[in-house]
Amino acid sequence: MKKLLFFSMMCLMAAVTITSCDKDSTGTGTRTLSGYVDLGLPSGTKWKTTNEINTNDTCDFFTYDEAKEKFGSGLPTKEQLEELIADCQWTWDVAKKGYKVVGTNGKSIFLPAAGYRGCKGRVESVGSYGGYWSSTPSASDYVWGIFFYSDEVDMGGGITLCEWRSVRLVKK
Repeated sequence: MKKLLFFSMMCLMAAVTITSCDKDSTGTGTRTLSGYVDLGLPSGTKWKTTNEINTNDTCDFFTYDEAKEKFGSGLPTKEQLEELIADCQWTWDVAKKGYKVVGTNGKSIFLPAAGYRGCKGRVESVGSYGGYWSSTPSASDYVWGIFFYSDEVDMGGGITLCEWRSVRLVKK
């Protein structure tokens, strides 16, 4: 009976680990409001220093429709995300679980591997995956976005509209 109870507790703890969210998008242990930073990119795009907070979601994820409605032109375009990938140095931070993204001028932002919320509502891949919306549709039910793991950073045009992703804003 003790073994069964122990096993049940371990399974419960594993489930909590899978579905828990790190609300600290800065990697410092404290969530702060932020401004924008100029990374020295050719387009002149400035990137917000923290992810957006969604009071309707425990993990601060947004559906695409929520993000478009709330942030409009503040969402990065596909081209702005491509520029961020191509023109910045990306270094995985094992302790903070995310990428330090350094611009051509030496200034940086941190993109946490916050995971995502799938179409059925389950939170996935916290600490190992980051997914961020763009404002650019790729097909009728899909949107472009950036995604990353500790060993890969890429763009994808197959993000379904029913998923929930992180939001990082931009301005010119």
